[in-house]
Amino acid sequence: MTARRLLKLTHVVSMIWFMLCVGYIVVRALHEAGFNWLLIFSLSGHSALAVFLLVSLYLFALFRGVGGTQHIALEHPLTSTHYYMGLYVAAPLLGGLAGVLGMLGVQDIGRFLVGLALGTLCTTFTVWVIIDPVAGLIEMLLPTSRKHRAERLARIEADRRARRERRERVLAEAFAREAQERQRWQERLQPHAERLAVLLTADASGFQKAEQEAVDIGAKAWRLGGLMCMRQLRDMAMDICKNQRGQAKAVDYVSYWWDGIGDWRRPSLG
Repeated sequence: MTARRLLKLTHVVSMIWFMLCVGYIVVRALHEAGFNWLLIFSLSGHSALAVFLLVSLYLFALFRGVGGTQHIALEHPLTSTHYYMGLYVAAPLLGGLAGVLGMLGVQDIGRFLVGLALGTLCTTFTVWVIIDPVAGLIEMLLPTSRKHRAERLARIEADRRARRERRERVLAEAFAREAQERQRWQERLQPHAERLAVLLTADASGFQKAEQEAVDIGAKAWRLGGLMCMRQLRDMAMDICKNQRGQAKAVDYVSYWWDGIGDWRRPSLG
């Protein structure tokens, strides 16, 4: 059995023992406060269900690794050792042993169990709430720990900066390729854009023929560069209509003529 698995198993046993001791202290306190056993066990039944669910979630997190975050040894030279972790996870069991030793010679079984439970509770509180935070604080103040933490954070920041620069470089290259592609399209699409601008001004008698020719032009643009190429061609044609032909509000028939060509869809009237 590996040391890590042994620590997890000890932790599980310690938690179960700790919950039993806490439950015993609560039940004993309620009984001494004057509550009858029927009421106590009635309350205990509901509480036991909630405790069982919480412990189940805790054990699931423990064995799935959520609760098994390991300290970085160089930053935590004490609390990352197996000896310290063994002390930490076995604190309830050690507290129970201390309670047994402290109650040796006591004849009353009730007092013996109370001493056993209080020993567990006090030892666990001391180790988990007092000793562990103090040990962690001392480790953080050590020069070697602070130096290693600063170096680790610097490496993390450098990696993050490198990833960001990589993303920005990839985006810049993509934008550059797109700009080059648009420039290439610009030269090839110019005659088609001028022809589309003429078709947009066709009268009613030639409207059907203009639509058919516009569809052919749209299909060529789709084969040339897909949806982006079609959009560029449409924008070029509208600009020609507005700028060269003096039509400030040219009707965008192209968006409807090209509906169904490739991925082109006409705009919603809503």
